Amino acid sequence: MLESGRSMSLLKAKQITVRFGGVHALKNLELDVNAGVIHGLIGPNGSGKTTFINVVTGFNRPASGSIAFLGHDITGLKPDQVTRLGIARTFQNIRLFKTMTVLENVTVGHHCRGTSGLLKSTFRPPSFYAEEKEVRKEGEELLEFLGLWKRREDLAGDLPYGQQRLLELARALASKPRLLLIDEPAAGMNEQETKWLIEILLRIHQQGYTMLIIEHDMKLIMNLSQYITVLDFGEKVAEGLPQEIQHNPRVIQAYLGTEMGPG
Repeated sequence: MLESGRSMSLLKAKQITVRFGGVHALKNLELDVNAGVIHGLIGPNGSGKTTFINVVTGFNRPASGSIAFLGHDITGLKPDQVTRLGIARTFQNIRLFKTMTVLENVTVGHHCRGTSGLLKSTFRPPSFYAEEKEVRKEGEELLEFLGLWKRREDLAGDLPYGQQRLLELARALASKPRLLLIDEPAAGMNEQETKWLIEILLRIHQQGYTMLIIEHDMKLIMNLSQYITVLDFGEKVAEGLPQEIQHNPRVIQAYLGTEMGPG
């Protein structure tokens, strides 16, 4: 289990600005994610939510501003460097190795913290096989935790859509992150699958993981989040506790149209 301190700022974004051509995808964004919290990030399509995750994880570089993780500046680092520091993500569009098995997909997530370099992989001393055995064991434990153990030898591309979403979560968790960034996990799921997903995410959180979740499903966000930030046109328009957000007039006007409830 990971340790968490709920009062500690894990991720701190300062004055983040991202431009695509003449368009501001993010404009002077300030956002803090505290350790141990499920933090919701919501807003209309094109409001900058995924762009923010891309900046944190090194897929986009900001025009200005900085990102600090555990007090260290990570602005402009490459995605693999960010992952090694303890930030993992899922994607809005599922990115699995569909011709690899379910278990192989999970073990890929371990590589960022493994010790088997080129030399060890070539000559394969006893320590190489010991590490491979441990990686497989940890991968199987993750699959069992997420209800995918029986499918471990199946090809990832043969899984139903909802299980592919869970497999992507398992691969992210395999890197043992301090912060998990989850981009629209309920996209394409029906109501029953969404309820199941909420249970899974709560179980992950109970293991001590901090999560930043982008989601359009307001029932999921309100049932999961302990704190919510709202973006519109690349700017933060509101933040606070779920009960504050659901009655915030600016949020209702900018995004929802009606007051929202936990459902």
